[in-house]
Amino acid sequence: MKVLIIGGMAAGPKTAARLRRLMPDAEITIVEQGELISFGACGMPFYLGNLIPQFESLYATSYGVARDTEFFRTRKDVKVLTGTKAVNIDRTHKSVSIVKMDSQEKCELEYDYLVLTTGGETVIPPISGLNLPGVFTLHKPDDVSRLHEYLRTTKAKNVTIIGAGVIGMEVAEALSGRRLNVTVCEAQQQLLPKLLDADIARLVAAQMKRLKVDLQLGCQVESVNCDGDGHVCSVTTSKGEIATDAVVVSVGVRPRVELARAAGLEIGVTGAIKVDSHLRTSDLSIYAAGDCAAQFNVITGKEVYIPLASTANKQGRVVANNIAGLDTEFKAVMGTTVLQAFEFNIGKTGLGENDALSVGYEVVTGIVSGHDAPHYYPLHGSVTIKLIADKESGRLLGAQVCGPGDGIKRLDVLSTAIKFNASLTDIANLDLGYAPPYAEAIDLAIHAANTLENIRAGLAHGLSPLAVEKLKTTGSPLCFLDIREPDEVKARPLQEENVLAIPAGELRDRYPEIPRDKPAIVVCGLGIRSYEAVCFLRWAGLKEAFYLEGGISTWLQ
Repeated sequence: MKVLIIGGMAAGPKTAARLRRLMPDAEITIVEQGELISFGACGMPFYLGNLIPQFESLYATSYGVARDTEFFRTRKDVKVLTGTKAVNIDRTHKSVSIVKMDSQEKCELEYDYLVLTTGGETVIPPISGLNLPGVFTLHKPDDVSRLHEYLRTTKAKNVTIIGAGVIGMEVAEALSGRRLNVTVCEAQQQLLPKLLDADIARLVAAQMKRLKVDLQLGCQVESVNCDGDGHVCSVTTSKGEIATDAVVVSVGVRPRVELARAAGLEIGVTGAIKVDSHLRTSDLSIYAAGDCAAQFNVITGKEVYIPLASTANKQGRVVANNIAGLDTEFKAVMGTTVLQAFEFNIGKTGLGENDALSVGYEVVTGIVSGHDAPHYYPLHGSVTIKLIADKESGRLLGAQVCGPGDGIKRLDVLSTAIKFNASLTDIANLDLGYAPPYAEAIDLAIHAANTLENIRAGLAHGLSPLAVEKLKTTGSPLCFLDIREPDEVKARPLQEENVLAIPAGELRDRYPEIPRDKPAIVVCGLGIRSYEAVCFLRWAGLKEAFYLEGGISTWLQ
Protein backbone atom coordinates (compact mmCIF):
# COMPACT_ATOMS: atom_id res chain seq x y z
CA MET A 1 0.00 0.00 0.00
CA LYS A 2 1.26 3.47 -0.96
CA VAL A 3 0.45 6.30 1.43
CA LEU A 4 1.46 9.80 0.38
CA ILE A 5 1.41 12.61 2.95
CA ILE A 6 1.58 16.27 1.89
CA GLY A 7 2.91 18.38 4.76
CA GLY A 8 5.55 17.57 7.35
CA MET A 9 4.93 19.67 10.46
CA ALA A 10 2.62 17.98 13.01
CA ALA A 11 -0.24 15.90 11.65
CA GLY A 12 1.81 14.50 8.76
CA PRO A 13 4.69 13.00 10.77
CA LYS A 14 2.23 11.74 13.39
CA THR A 15 0.25 9.95 10.68
CA ALA A 16 3.42 8.41 9.30
CA ALA A 17 4.78 7.27 12.67
CA ARG A 18 1.50 5.71 13.77
CA LEU A 19 0.89 4.08 10.39
CA ARG A 20 4.33 2.50 10.38
CA ARG A 21 3.59 0.82 13.72
CA LEU A 22 0.29 -0.49 12.36
CA MET A 23 1.45 -1.39 8.83
CA PRO A 24 5.15 -2.37 8.72
CA ASP A 25 4.96 -3.11 4.99
CA ALA A 26 3.30 0.14 3.83
CA GLU A 27 5.20 2.49 1.50
CA ILE A 28 4.98 5.86 3.27
CA THR A 29 6.22 9.14 1.78
CA ILE A 30 6.08 12.65 3.24
CA VAL A 31 6.39 15.69 0.97
CA GLU A 32 7.33 18.95 2.73
CA GLN A 33 7.85 22.30 1.06
CA GLY A 34 10.21 23.57 3.76
CA GLU A 35 13.61 22.21 4.74
CA LEU A 36 12.59 21.03 8.22
CA ILE A 37 10.01 18.46 9.29
CA SER A 38 8.32 17.62 12.57
CA PHE A 39 9.27 21.07 13.78
CA GLY A 40 8.05 22.29 17.19
CA ALA A 41 6.48 25.50 15.91
CA CYS A 42 4.78 26.17 19.26
CA GLY A 43 8.24 26.55 20.78
CA MET A 44 9.25 29.42 18.48
CA PRO A 45 8.26 32.25 20.86
CA PHE A 46 10.31 30.64 23.63
CA TYR A 47 13.36 30.48 21.37
CA LEU A 48 12.75 34.09 20.46
CA GLY A 49 12.67 34.98 24.15
CA ASN A 50 15.94 33.08 24.77
CA LEU A 51 14.26 30.52 27.02
CA ILE A 52 15.30 27.85 24.51
CA PRO A 53 18.97 28.51 23.72
CA GLN A 54 19.35 26.17 20.75
CA PHE A 55 17.17 26.44 17.65
CA GLU A 56 17.92 22.79 16.89
CA SER A 57 16.05 21.75 20.01
CA LEU A 58 12.81 22.56 18.22
CA TYR A 59 13.22 19.65 15.82
CA ALA A 60 15.02 17.19 18.08
CA THR A 61 13.67 14.26 20.05
CA SER A 62 13.63 14.26 23.85
CA TYR A 63 16.83 12.19 23.67
CA GLY A 64 18.64 14.72 21.48
CA VAL A 65 18.41 13.18 17.99
CA ALA A 66 17.36 15.49 15.15
CA ARG A 67 14.04 14.57 13.52
CA ASP A 68 15.36 15.02 9.99
CA THR A 69 15.01 13.05 6.79
CA GLU A 70 17.67 10.56 7.92
CA PHE A 71 15.87 10.03 11.23
CA PHE A 72 12.62 9.20 9.46
CA ARG A 73 14.41 6.96 6.94
CA THR A 74 16.41 4.91 9.43
CA ARG A 75 14.12 4.85 12.46
CA LYS A 76 10.64 5.06 10.93
CA ASP A 77 11.24 3.63 7.44
CA VAL A 78 9.50 6.70 6.03
CA LYS A 79 10.73 8.50 2.92
CA VAL A 80 10.78 12.28 3.38
CA LEU A 81 11.16 14.77 0.52
CA THR A 82 11.97 18.21 1.92
CA GLY A 83 12.26 21.34 -0.20
CA THR A 84 9.56 19.81 -2.37
CA LYS A 85 6.23 21.30 -3.34
CA ALA A 86 3.07 19.39 -4.30
CA VAL A 87 1.53 21.29 -7.23
CA ASN A 88 -1.35 19.12 -8.44
CA ILE A 89 -3.53 16.19 -7.42
CA ASP A 90 -4.81 13.86 -10.14
CA ARG A 91 -7.64 12.10 -8.36
CA THR A 92 -8.50 9.97 -11.38
CA HIS A 93 -5.07 8.38 -11.62
CA LYS A 94 -4.31 8.74 -7.91
CA SER A 95 -1.10 10.67 -8.35
CA VAL A 96 0.42 13.94 -7.17
CA SER A 97 2.72 16.17 -9.20
CA ILE A 98 5.67 17.47 -7.18
CA VAL A 99 8.54 19.82 -7.95
CA LYS A 100 11.91 20.22 -6.20
CA MET A 101 12.18 23.86 -5.13
CA ASP A 102 15.90 24.23 -5.88
CA SER A 103 16.25 22.39 -9.20
CA GLN A 104 12.64 22.72 -10.44
CA GLU A 105 12.80 19.00 -11.20
CA LYS A 106 9.29 17.53 -11.57
CA CYS A 107 7.91 14.06 -11.07
CA GLU A 108 4.73 12.15 -10.22
CA LEU A 109 4.04 10.20 -7.04
CA GLU A 110 1.30 7.58 -6.96
CA TYR A 111 -0.83 6.83 -3.93
CA ASP A 112 -3.45 4.44 -2.66
CA TYR A 113 -4.25 6.90 0.10
CA LEU A 114 -3.41 10.58 0.13
CA VAL A 115 -3.20 12.54 3.39
CA LEU A 116 -3.36 16.34 3.24
CA THR A 117 -1.66 17.99 6.20
CA THR A 118 -0.83 21.26 4.47
CA GLY A 119 -1.36 23.30 7.64
CA GLY A 120 -2.23 26.95 7.84
CA GLU A 121 -0.76 30.22 6.67
CA THR A 122 -0.42 33.65 8.20
CA VAL A 123 -3.12 36.16 7.31
CA ILE A 124 -1.51 39.27 5.82
CA PRO A 125 -3.72 42.34 6.28
CA PRO A 126 -3.97 45.05 3.58
CA ILE A 127 -1.47 47.41 5.21
CA SER A 128 1.07 49.29 3.13
CA GLY A 129 4.72 48.70 3.91
CA LEU A 130 4.49 45.10 5.08
CA ASN A 131 7.03 44.15 2.41
CA LEU A 132 9.74 46.28 3.98
CA PRO A 133 12.85 44.78 5.59
CA GLY A 134 12.23 44.62 9.31
CA VAL A 135 8.65 43.32 8.97
CA PHE A 136 8.13 39.72 10.06
CA THR A 137 5.57 37.00 10.55
CA LEU A 138 6.07 34.05 12.89
CA HIS A 139 4.70 30.90 11.31
CA LYS A 140 7.45 28.95 9.53
CA PRO A 141 10.74 27.78 11.06
CA ASP A 142 12.84 30.28 9.12
CA ASP A 143 10.57 33.14 10.30
CA VAL A 144 11.82 32.91 13.88
CA SER A 145 15.45 32.54 12.76
CA ARG A 146 15.24 35.67 10.62
CA LEU A 147 13.59 37.72 13.38
CA HIS A 148 16.03 36.47 16.01
CA GLU A 149 19.01 37.41 13.83
CA TYR A 150 17.53 40.79 12.87
CA LEU A 151 17.03 41.79 16.48
CA ARG A 152 20.56 40.68 17.33
CA THR A 153 22.36 42.42 14.46
CA THR A 154 20.38 45.67 14.25
CA LYS A 155 20.34 46.39 17.99
CA ALA A 156 16.63 47.11 17.71
CA LYS A 157 15.07 48.73 20.76
CA ASN A 158 11.42 49.19 19.78
CA VAL A 159 9.16 46.50 18.32
CA THR A 160 5.53 46.83 17.26
CA ILE A 161 3.28 43.77 17.13
CA ILE A 162 0.15 43.92 14.98
CA GLY A 163 -2.49 41.72 16.58
CA ALA A 164 -3.12 40.66 20.18
CA GLY A 165 -4.20 37.09 19.53
CA VAL A 166 -2.42 34.08 21.02
CA ILE A 167 0.68 34.30 18.80
CA GLY A 168 0.88 38.08 19.16
CA MET A 169 0.72 37.74 22.94
CA GLU A 170 3.40 35.05 22.99
CA VAL A 171 5.67 37.17 20.79
CA ALA A 172 5.05 40.22 22.99
CA GLU A 173 5.98 38.18 26.06
CA ALA A 174 9.14 36.87 24.37
CA LEU A 175 10.34 40.27 23.19
CA SER A 176 9.58 42.09 26.41
CA GLY A 177 11.71 39.43 28.12
CA ARG A 178 14.60 40.62 25.92
CA ARG A 179 14.16 44.09 27.41
CA LEU A 180 12.79 45.55 24.22
CA ASN A 181 10.15 48.26 24.20
CA VAL A 182 7.08 46.42 22.97
CA THR A 183 3.90 47.98 21.60
CA VAL A 184 0.94 45.74 20.76
CA CYS A 185 -1.70 47.14 18.41
CA GLU A 186 -5.06 45.36 18.35
CA ALA A 187 -7.95 46.53 16.16
CA GLN A 188 -10.55 45.07 18.53
CA GLN A 189 -11.40 46.69 21.86
CA GLN A 190 -9.85 43.84 23.84
CA LEU A 191 -6.87 41.55 23.63
CA LEU A 192 -7.25 37.85 22.80
CA PRO A 193 -10.66 38.61 21.22
CA LYS A 194 -11.15 35.08 19.86
CA LEU A 195 -10.16 33.47 23.13
CA LEU A 196 -11.36 35.38 26.18
CA ASP A 197 -14.48 37.21 27.29
CA ALA A 198 -13.97 40.91 27.93
CA ASP A 199 -14.13 40.59 31.73
CA ILE A 200 -11.19 38.16 31.77
CA ALA A 201 -9.25 39.86 28.96
CA ARG A 202 -9.22 43.13 30.92
CA LEU A 203 -7.34 41.43 33.76
CA VAL A 204 -4.64 40.30 31.34
CA ALA A 205 -4.50 43.78 29.82
CA ALA A 206 -4.01 45.33 33.25
CA GLN A 207 -1.18 42.92 33.96
CA MET A 208 0.55 43.85 30.69
CA LYS A 209 0.33 47.52 31.56
CA ARG A 210 1.77 46.85 35.02
CA LEU A 211 4.74 45.24 33.29
CA LYS A 212 5.22 48.29 31.03
CA VAL A 213 3.99 46.78 27.77
CA ASP A 214 2.29 49.42 25.62
CA LEU A 215 -1.07 47.89 24.72
CA GLN A 216 -3.10 49.85 22.16
CA LEU A 217 -6.65 48.51 21.89
CA GLY A 218 -9.10 49.65 19.23
CA CYS A 219 -6.01 50.65 17.27
CA GLN A 220 -5.98 50.05 13.51
CA VAL A 221 -2.54 49.99 11.89
CA GLU A 222 -2.70 51.92 8.61
CA SER A 223 0.85 51.74 7.29
CA VAL A 224 4.41 50.71 8.07
CA ASN A 225 6.92 53.43 7.22
CA CYS A 226 10.64 53.52 6.48
CA ASP A 227 13.39 56.12 6.72
CA GLY A 228 15.62 57.35 3.91
CA ASP A 229 17.76 54.23 4.14
CA GLY A 230 14.79 51.93 3.70
CA HIS A 231 14.73 50.79 7.34
CA VAL A 232 11.46 50.46 9.23
CA CYS A 233 11.12 53.53 11.43
CA SER A 234 7.44 53.84 12.43
CA VAL A 235 3.88 52.64 12.04
CA THR A 236 0.93 54.91 11.39
CA THR A 237 -2.18 53.95 13.35
CA SER A 238 -5.67 55.30 13.88
CA LYS A 239 -4.33 56.66 17.18
CA GLY A 240 -1.16 58.26 15.86
CA GLU A 241 2.44 57.48 14.97
CA ILE A 242 4.53 54.85 16.79
CA ALA A 243 8.31 54.82 16.42
CA THR A 244 9.60 51.31 15.86
CA ASP A 245 12.63 49.36 14.66
CA ALA A 246 10.76 46.18 13.72
CA VAL A 247 7.21 44.99 13.11
CA VAL A 248 5.72 41.54 13.72
CA VAL A 249 2.44 40.78 11.92
CA SER A 250 0.21 38.43 13.89
CA VAL A 251 -3.43 38.91 12.93
CA GLY A 252 -4.41 35.28 12.52
CA VAL A 253 -4.00 32.03 10.61
CA ARG A 254 -6.12 30.54 7.86
CA PRO A 255 -6.11 27.02 6.41
CA ARG A 256 -3.87 26.35 3.44
CA VAL A 257 -6.26 24.67 1.01
CA GLU A 258 -5.19 25.75 -2.49
CA LEU A 259 -4.09 22.25 -3.45
CA ALA A 260 -7.30 20.69 -2.14
CA ARG A 261 -9.51 23.30 -3.80
CA ALA A 262 -7.80 22.88 -7.16
CA ALA A 263 -8.39 19.14 -6.90
CA GLY A 264 -12.11 19.73 -6.44
CA LEU A 265 -12.30 18.65 -2.81
CA GLU A 266 -15.12 20.13 -0.79
CA ILE A 267 -14.23 23.13 1.37
CA GLY A 268 -16.18 23.83 4.56
CA VAL A 269 -17.79 27.05 5.77
CA THR A 270 -14.67 28.00 7.76
CA GLY A 271 -12.48 27.78 4.67
CA ALA A 272 -10.89 24.52 5.80
CA ILE A 273 -11.13 21.17 4.00
CA LYS A 274 -14.41 19.49 4.82
CA VAL A 275 -13.99 16.08 6.45
CA ASP A 276 -16.25 13.47 8.00
CA SER A 277 -15.86 11.96 11.46
CA HIS A 278 -13.13 9.64 10.13
CA LEU A 279 -11.27 12.66 8.63
CA ARG A 280 -12.04 11.56 5.09
CA THR A 281 -12.53 14.31 2.54
CA SER A 282 -15.16 14.28 -0.20
CA ASP A 283 -12.80 11.84 -1.96
CA LEU A 284 -12.72 8.66 0.13
CA SER A 285 -9.11 7.98 -0.84
CA ILE A 286 -7.99 11.33 0.54
CA TYR A 287 -7.79 12.31 4.22
CA ALA A 288 -7.11 15.72 5.76
CA ALA A 289 -5.77 16.52 9.21
CA GLY A 290 -4.24 19.36 11.18
CA ASP A 291 -4.61 23.07 10.53
CA CYS A 292 -5.97 22.59 7.01
CA ALA A 293 -8.93 20.42 8.13
CA ALA A 294 -12.30 21.50 9.46
CA GLN A 295 -13.42 20.58 12.96
CA PHE A 296 -16.72 20.57 14.81
CA ASN A 297 -17.58 22.04 18.19
CA VAL A 298 -18.56 19.46 20.81
CA ILE A 299 -21.35 21.63 22.25
CA THR A 300 -22.88 23.31 19.21
CA GLY A 301 -22.07 20.72 16.55
CA LYS A 302 -21.12 23.59 14.23
CA GLU A 303 -18.03 23.65 12.05
CA VAL A 304 -15.16 25.60 13.63
CA TYR A 305 -11.55 26.43 12.82
CA ILE A 306 -9.24 26.26 15.82
CA PRO A 307 -5.68 25.45 14.71
CA LEU A 308 -3.85 23.65 17.52
CA ALA A 309 -0.86 21.33 17.50
CA SER A 310 -2.58 19.08 20.03
CA THR A 311 -5.52 18.61 17.68
CA ALA A 312 -3.22 18.00 14.72
CA ASN A 313 -1.39 15.20 16.49
CA LYS A 314 -4.61 13.51 17.58
CA GLN A 315 -5.97 13.74 14.05
CA GLY A 316 -2.80 12.24 12.60
CA ARG A 317 -3.30 9.19 14.79
CA VAL A 318 -6.94 8.87 13.72
CA VAL A 319 -6.04 9.07 10.02
CA ALA A 320 -3.42 6.35 10.41
CA ASN A 321 -5.86 4.13 12.29
CA ASN A 322 -8.45 4.43 9.54
CA ILE A 323 -6.01 3.76 6.73
CA ALA A 324 -4.96 0.66 8.65
CA GLY A 325 -8.61 -0.42 8.96
CA LEU A 326 -9.22 0.33 12.66
CA ASP A 327 -12.38 2.41 12.06
CA THR A 328 -11.61 5.31 14.40
CA GLU A 329 -13.59 8.54 14.71
CA PHE A 330 -12.19 11.95 15.56
CA LYS A 331 -14.53 13.47 18.08
CA ALA A 332 -15.62 17.09 18.15
CA VAL A 333 -13.38 19.66 19.85
CA MET A 334 -13.72 22.21 22.60
CA GLY A 335 -10.82 24.32 21.41
CA THR A 336 -9.02 24.19 24.74
CA THR A 337 -6.29 26.80 24.36
CA VAL A 338 -3.70 27.89 26.92
CA LEU A 339 -0.77 30.27 26.98
CA GLN A 340 1.71 31.70 29.43
CA ALA A 341 2.30 35.42 29.11
CA PHE A 342 3.35 38.26 31.40
CA GLU A 343 3.54 36.07 34.50
CA PHE A 344 -0.03 34.87 33.90
CA ASN A 345 -1.34 31.44 32.99
CA ILE A 346 -4.25 32.03 30.61
CA GLY A 347 -6.70 29.64 29.03
CA LYS A 348 -10.14 28.89 27.68
CA THR A 349 -12.19 25.77 26.99
CA GLY A 350 -15.66 25.37 25.53
CA LEU A 351 -17.87 28.34 24.69
CA GLY A 352 -17.35 31.92 25.72
CA GLU A 353 -20.34 33.84 27.09
CA ASN A 354 -21.17 35.53 23.77
CA ASP A 355 -20.61 32.26 21.89
CA ALA A 356 -23.18 30.53 24.09
CA LEU A 357 -25.68 33.35 23.74
CA SER A 358 -25.28 33.41 19.96
CA VAL A 359 -26.35 29.76 19.62
CA GLY A 360 -29.42 30.22 21.79
CA TYR A 361 -28.39 29.28 25.31
CA GLU A 362 -29.74 31.21 28.27
CA VAL A 363 -26.60 31.35 30.32
CA VAL A 364 -25.58 31.95 33.88
CA THR A 365 -22.02 33.09 34.57
CA GLY A 366 -19.83 33.57 37.59
CA ILE A 367 -16.32 34.81 38.34
CA VAL A 368 -14.33 33.57 41.33
CA SER A 369 -10.81 34.27 42.51
CA GLY A 370 -8.76 32.10 44.82
CA HIS A 371 -5.50 30.27 45.31
CA ASP A 372 -4.05 27.19 43.67
CA ALA A 373 -2.77 26.10 47.11
CA PRO A 374 -3.52 27.12 50.70
CA HIS A 375 -2.48 30.66 51.61
CA TYR A 376 -0.07 29.31 54.22
CA TYR A 377 1.83 27.21 51.69
CA PRO A 378 4.91 29.16 50.52
CA LEU A 379 4.38 28.64 46.79
CA HIS A 380 0.69 29.46 46.35
CA GLY A 381 -0.56 31.67 43.53
CA SER A 382 -3.82 33.41 42.68
CA VAL A 383 -6.20 32.32 39.91
CA THR A 384 -9.37 33.86 38.52
CA ILE A 385 -11.92 31.51 36.94
CA LYS A 386 -15.00 32.37 34.89
CA LEU A 387 -17.61 29.67 34.28
CA ILE A 388 -20.43 29.74 31.75
CA ALA A 389 -23.33 27.31 32.21
CA ASP A 390 -26.76 26.63 30.76
CA LYS A 391 -29.19 28.29 33.16
CA GLU A 392 -31.91 25.67 32.75
CA SER A 393 -29.89 22.47 33.13
CA GLY A 394 -26.78 23.65 34.92
CA ARG A 395 -24.61 22.03 32.23
CA LEU A 396 -21.17 23.56 32.04
CA LEU A 397 -20.60 25.21 28.64
CA GLY A 398 -17.28 26.96 29.02
CA ALA A 399 -14.51 28.09 31.33
CA GLN A 400 -11.73 30.68 31.30
CA VAL A 401 -8.79 31.17 33.65
CA CYS A 402 -6.05 33.71 34.23
CA GLY A 403 -3.56 34.58 36.93
CA PRO A 404 -0.09 33.68 38.16
CA GLY A 405 -1.29 30.52 39.90
CA ASP A 406 -1.91 27.12 38.31
CA GLY A 407 -5.18 27.74 36.52
CA ILE A 408 -4.33 25.30 33.73
CA LYS A 409 -4.79 22.26 35.98
CA ARG A 410 -8.29 23.56 36.77
CA LEU A 411 -9.00 24.28 33.12
CA ASP A 412 -8.12 20.72 32.15
CA VAL A 413 -10.52 19.41 34.80
CA LEU A 414 -13.26 21.68 33.48
CA SER A 415 -12.52 20.73 29.88
CA THR A 416 -12.96 17.08 30.78
CA ALA A 417 -16.22 17.91 32.53
CA ILE A 418 -17.56 19.67 29.43
CA LYS A 419 -16.53 16.71 27.28
CA PHE A 420 -18.77 14.42 29.32
CA ASN A 421 -21.69 16.87 29.59
CA ALA A 422 -21.14 17.44 33.30
CA SER A 423 -23.35 19.77 35.30
CA LEU A 424 -22.16 22.18 37.95
CA THR A 425 -23.30 19.70 40.58
CA ASP A 426 -21.27 16.94 38.90
CA ILE A 427 -18.17 19.13 39.04
CA ALA A 428 -18.79 20.05 42.66
CA ASN A 429 -18.77 16.32 43.47
CA LEU A 430 -15.51 15.52 41.67
CA ASP A 431 -12.96 13.66 43.76
CA LEU A 432 -9.87 15.80 43.08
CA GLY A 433 -6.49 15.33 44.65
CA TYR A 434 -5.68 17.38 47.72
CA ALA A 435 -2.45 18.17 49.50
CA PRO A 436 -1.17 21.68 50.34
CA PRO A 437 1.45 21.76 47.54
CA TYR A 438 -1.22 21.13 44.90
CA ALA A 439 -4.59 22.51 45.94
CA GLU A 440 -6.82 23.80 48.70
CA ALA A 441 -9.09 21.35 50.49
CA ILE A 442 -11.90 22.60 48.28
CA ASP A 443 -10.21 22.96 44.93
CA LEU A 444 -10.80 26.25 43.13
CA ALA A 445 -12.53 24.46 40.24
CA ILE A 446 -15.02 22.95 42.70
CA HIS A 447 -15.39 26.31 44.46
CA ALA A 448 -16.21 27.92 41.11
CA ALA A 449 -18.84 25.28 40.34
CA ASN A 450 -20.39 25.66 43.81
CA THR A 451 -20.52 29.42 43.39
CA LEU A 452 -22.18 29.30 39.99
CA GLU A 453 -24.69 26.72 41.18
CA ASN A 454 -25.56 29.08 44.05
CA ILE A 455 -26.02 31.91 41.55
CA ARG A 456 -28.16 29.69 39.35
CA ALA A 457 -30.32 28.71 42.33
CA GLY A 458 -30.75 32.33 43.41
CA LEU A 459 -28.71 31.79 46.58
CA ALA A 460 -25.83 34.08 45.63
CA HIS A 461 -26.18 37.63 44.38
CA GLY A 462 -23.04 38.86 42.74
CA LEU A 463 -22.14 41.33 40.03
CA SER A 464 -19.17 40.98 37.73
CA PRO A 465 -16.69 43.86 37.67
CA LEU A 466 -17.91 44.80 34.19
CA ALA A 467 -21.52 44.84 35.39
CA VAL A 468 -20.55 47.17 38.25
CA GLU A 469 -18.66 49.43 35.88
CA LYS A 470 -21.72 49.60 33.62
CA LEU A 471 -23.83 50.62 36.62
CA LYS A 472 -21.34 53.40 37.32
CA THR A 473 -21.60 54.71 33.75
CA THR A 474 -25.39 55.03 34.06
CA GLY A 475 -24.91 57.55 36.83
CA SER A 476 -26.76 55.41 39.36
CA PRO A 477 -25.48 56.15 42.87
CA LEU A 478 -23.72 53.19 44.46
CA CYS A 479 -22.40 52.46 47.90
CA PHE A 480 -19.16 50.48 47.94
CA LEU A 481 -19.10 48.54 51.20
CA ASP A 482 -15.51 47.51 51.95
CA ILE A 483 -15.53 44.70 54.51
CA ARG A 484 -11.81 43.94 54.44
CA GLU A 485 -9.59 44.21 57.49
CA PRO A 486 -8.00 47.62 58.13
CA ASP A 487 -4.53 46.41 57.10
CA GLU A 488 -5.94 45.16 53.77
CA VAL A 489 -7.66 48.49 53.15
CA LYS A 490 -4.49 50.38 53.95
CA ALA A 491 -2.43 48.23 51.57
CA ARG A 492 -4.88 48.68 48.70
CA PRO A 493 -7.53 51.33 49.30
CA LEU A 494 -10.74 51.11 47.30
CA GLN A 495 -10.57 54.19 45.11
CA GLU A 496 -14.25 54.87 44.57
CA GLU A 497 -16.79 57.45 45.62
CA ASN A 498 -19.16 56.57 48.45
CA VAL A 499 -16.94 53.99 50.14
CA LEU A 500 -18.10 52.73 53.52
CA ALA A 501 -15.53 50.63 55.39
CA ILE A 502 -16.95 48.15 57.89
CA PRO A 503 -14.77 45.11 58.66
CA ALA A 504 -16.63 41.83 58.29
CA GLY A 505 -16.35 41.14 62.01
CA GLU A 506 -18.28 44.34 62.81
CA LEU A 507 -20.91 44.07 60.10
CA ARG A 508 -23.68 42.47 62.19
CA ASP A 509 -23.49 45.31 64.66
CA ARG A 510 -22.96 48.16 62.20
CA TYR A 511 -25.09 47.22 59.16
CA PRO A 512 -27.67 49.94 59.97
CA GLU A 513 -25.01 52.43 58.84
CA ILE A 514 -25.40 51.18 55.27
CA PRO A 515 -27.60 53.51 53.17
CA ARG A 516 -30.75 51.85 51.84
CA ASP A 517 -31.42 54.31 49.02
CA LYS A 518 -28.73 52.90 46.69
CA PRO A 519 -27.35 49.49 45.75
CA ALA A 520 -24.55 48.25 48.01
CA ILE A 521 -21.56 46.66 46.26
CA VAL A 522 -19.81 44.60 48.91
CA VAL A 523 -16.06 44.18 48.40
CA CYS A 524 -13.51 41.87 50.01
CA GLY A 525 -10.24 40.35 48.85
CA LEU A 526 -11.47 37.38 46.79
CA GLY A 527 -15.27 37.54 46.98
CA ILE A 528 -15.85 34.88 49.67
CA ARG A 529 -16.35 37.15 52.67
CA SER A 530 -18.47 39.52 50.60
CA TYR A 531 -20.71 36.64 49.48
CA GLU A 532 -21.32 35.72 53.11
CA ALA A 533 -21.93 39.38 53.94
CA VAL A 534 -24.54 39.71 51.20
CA CYS A 535 -26.37 36.62 52.51
CA PHE A 536 -26.65 38.37 55.88
CA LEU A 537 -27.51 41.80 54.50
CA ARG A 538 -30.31 40.48 52.33
CA TRP A 539 -31.69 38.62 55.34
CA ALA A 540 -31.49 41.91 57.22
CA GLY A 541 -33.58 43.66 54.59
CA LEU A 542 -31.02 45.16 52.19
CA LYS A 543 -32.40 43.62 49.01
CA GLU A 544 -30.07 45.65 46.78
CA ALA A 545 -26.86 44.22 48.24
CA PHE A 546 -24.47 42.49 45.80
CA TYR A 547 -20.98 41.12 46.19
CA LEU A 548 -18.23 41.98 43.71
CA GLU A 549 -17.38 38.73 41.94
CA GLY A 550 -13.74 37.85 42.42
CA GLY A 551 -13.30 40.59 45.01
CA ILE A 552 -10.90 43.47 44.71
CA SER A 553 -8.46 41.15 42.91
CA THR A 554 -10.62 41.61 39.79
CA TRP A 555 -11.34 45.32 40.29
CA LEU A 556 -9.24 47.63 38.12
CA GLN A 557 -8.45 50.96 39.71
